[in-house]
This record gives sequence, C-alpha cells and structure tokens, in this order.
Amino acid sequence: MAFRRARAIVKENAGAAGATPTSQEDFMDRTANAVWKGNLKEGNGTLDTQSGTLKGTPYSFKARFEDESGKSGTNPEELIAAAHAGCYAMQLSHFLAENGTPAAELDAKAVVTLVPGTGITGSAITLVGKVPGIDAAKFKELAEKAKAECPVSKALGAIKVSLDARLG
Repeated sequence: MAFRRARAIVKENAGAAGATPTSQEDFMDRTANAVWKGNLKEGNGTLDTQSGTLKGTPYSFKARFEDESGKSGTNPEELIAAAHAGCYAMQLSHFLAENGTPAAELDAKAVVTLVPGTGITGSAITLVGKVPGIDAAKFKELAEKAKAECPVSKALGAIKVSLDARLG
C-alpha cells in the first residue's frame, strides 16, 4: 500500500555481535507534539500534529476539567474520542465493503469518560449507518467485528469499549 513504508534493518549490521537479524516490517509512525508551560492548574499548553490539523491548538486544566462547553481548548480525552470514532468508522467501512454492502454513510460518535482520580474508564461508540442492501443482523455482526478489530479499540484495551450500532 502506498501509505506504508518498509523498514529493513541494514544487512551490514546483521552479522555484528548482538545485532538484530535482518528483517522487514510494515509500520506507520504518526507524530504529535505537546508543549506545556506552568503548573497543572494554572498552566497551559499547545498541541501540534504531523498533518497540521492541530497547530498551536490550546489545551489546559480548565479545558479538561472545568469547561464542559469545549470552547477553551481541547483535551486528551476529546482527542482519544476523535481517534476512536474515526478509526472505528474506517474499519467498519472496510468490513461492509468486503461484504459487498458499502456504506453510504457512517456517523460514529465516541464518548470517552474520564473519572478524576481514577482515569479514563471507557469509550462508548454510538453509530448510525446508512448501508443499502444489508440486513440488521449482518450489520450488527460487522459492527461488533469492527469494534474488536479497530486499531484504536485494541489500543484502548485497558478500558471498557461499548458499542450501540443501528441502521438509520
């Protein structure tokens, strides 16, 4: 695939003592940078992503714990929710296309729950799909499969991931 690159360990080093044998592995690296200034409650920071989607995006204690409107900046939970919803929708679209029933539209929403003092306890995905030619049982089966196979769902293995999927 064009978006993948191959990493090969240099053969010259393969014979060196303690060197890793030559192998090739597909991988993708994505980067983000966070700069934080000050203490937890009064400080603030900015986030930048490799794609440029986030560029100097503010985040702070207030944005995370006090401002439910989301107007004062983003927070890690919101970013996890966006990643989870996006990844899940892409994974499900793949399974639907493989089934011969490509989606006209998938509207996925993820709600990530943070319990102060405990941590992130869950991510709840709500999905409404417009998928011509599929019955509800097959849709539910593929929706559950996508929940299990989505790379972000897998990364969130330490928390409860729930799904409410329906055709709409």
